[in-house]
Amino acid sequence: MEANGTKQTRQSKCKTPHPEQLTKYSLPSCAKLIHVKNSPVASTWRYHHIGIPTAERREGERLIANRATFVSGYETSAYGIEWMRFEPEALVLELVRTVPHVAFEVDDLSAEIAGKEILIAPNSPSPGVTVAFIVENGAPVEFLQFAKK
Repeated sequence: MEANGTKQTRQSKCKTPHPEQLTKYSLPSCAKLIHVKNSPVASTWRYHHIGIPTAERREGERLIANRATFVSGYETSAYGIEWMRFEPEALVLELVRTVPHVAFEVDDLSAEIAGKEILIAPNSPSPGVTVAFIVENGAPVEFLQFAKK
């Protein structure tokens, strides 16, 4: 915590106000941080992206191998917006195909999903990352755990 009440992010030139000082305009474009309400595990969650389903082809989309799913936007979005387009044969539940989801990076995926309604069981869509989806208040929530380097 800085003396002026701001919190230093991973990027040395990027500062965000303390959560108590946040307004809807507080976060700079270089930050991918959100304040998560008090929870026993919330301090271990790091905002990663929001996944938005679409039926439209988008510039720069790429196919996730063996998933029949195209993604785009995340790499160029300051806010972690990822568009997702599913081929008819994609093995994805209707809730994920139709409702946007928020995704958090976590340190212990198993602990985060324990006792939750699991929508998509833990799996590895690409090397070094394991993901799982739960249902929270009728919406999909994704957790990602990256392999330790």
